[in-house]
Amino acid sequence: MGSTIIEKILARASNREVVRPGDIVVCRPDMVVQLDLLLTIEGFWHRPKKLFDPDRVALVFDHAIPAPSIKDASGMVEGRAFAKQFGLKNFFDVGQHGICHVVIAENGLARPGELLVCADSHTCAAGAFNCAGRGAGPVDTLQAMTKGEIWYPVSETVRYEFEGELPPHVSGKDVFFHIAQEWGGHSNLSMEFGGPALAQLKMTDRRTIATMCAEVSAEFAIFDYDAETAAYLSGRMDRPPEPVAADPDANYHDVRRVDLGTLEPYVMYPDAVPNNGVRISEFPEDVAIDQAFVGSCANGKIEDLRVAAEIVRGRKVAPGVRFIVTPGSQQVFLQAAKEGLIEVLSEAGAVVTNSTCGACFGYHMGVLAPGEVCITASTRNFKGRMGSPDAKVYMGSPATVAASAIAGVIADPRWITG
Repeated sequence: MGSTIIEKILARASNREVVRPGDIVVCRPDMVVQLDLLLTIEGFWHRPKKLFDPDRVALVFDHAIPAPSIKDASGMVEGRAFAKQFGLKNFFDVGQHGICHVVIAENGLARPGELLVCADSHTCAAGAFNCAGRGAGPVDTLQAMTKGEIWYPVSETVRYEFEGELPPHVSGKDVFFHIAQEWGGHSNLSMEFGGPALAQLKMTDRRTIATMCAEVSAEFAIFDYDAETAAYLSGRMDRPPEPVAADPDANYHDVRRVDLGTLEPYVMYPDAVPNNGVRISEFPEDVAIDQAFVGSCANGKIEDLRVAAEIVRGRKVAPGVRFIVTPGSQQVFLQAAKEGLIEVLSEAGAVVTNSTCGACFGYHMGVLAPGEVCITASTRNFKGRMGSPDAKVYMGSPATVAASAIAGVIADPRWITG
């Protein structure tokens, strides 16, 4: 019997010939990423005396940049000392910063066929590059950094086969929402993506889908490697890629087919993702909003800002609506400036912020008040995620969010753009 992609990567990382669902394996990670927030956890962070391999450890300042509190500023002082002590070549301080998963992608740290560990729950974002990435807790991350060991249970895998072609104004976010609505949670399961239409699915959409798989509790999420993967990673990595493909006789928990051509924009209702959304054609037309947000590791990419800018170009944000746009990294911010996107967004009445997690996790730069309504293109919308637990947070694609900012109500981007 053959193996899935995740089974092959975990077998290599644990120095085994094969692994099967139900096994528990101790793996050597290929890259470990630490974050600024972990440096501020009182009683946890004690600077390690050694690292298993400083060249395979990265430190990214991303959640609270620039520092919004004394505690955050103090954590970054400690982080800089840590990076200096071990000579970390992959240290992304203020000015080179960004949301960790965007920075990881831009710098080729999520490599095909490898295992990436990061303290953030959306580490499955690495799966877009045929890399097995999974979020880890503070203790597990510290052990991975120092001992070069982390353990995983081997789970069954669900295979998703893409067919058809995405219609205009339908994106990877909508593909994920469709999967979440149709099949719900994936606890104790990994997700594998491929199929005849994969070649037509752009890397930006793959990255969004992989990132969002944390919201259905997937163990790992991973895409087949193809020419699109190779093109994105060209010139970014410091070693040749070693992509992994599933065996033809791999054993899957289930194989599911997604006809991209039948999809349309989706809206997810507040407080949950799986099984909690509808196609926008079925959504009420009178849901007024106070805030619209485009950003996060899922949708702070340059392609997302291009979509938002194109929709608001020559238009104005509706009175009473705050439209906040947060680039995913300094590289994205700079590219958006070069392309004139920041000017377009600002002229429309949007606020383009520094590149950070920001409003996505309800810490700064867009916290919601009680009773307010927001539509977001970020990663999650459980109660209290973006501020007050009495606020309501809907989710949509960047196109849907931008269209809603213009309309003042949750709107179909196909209607706004004609």
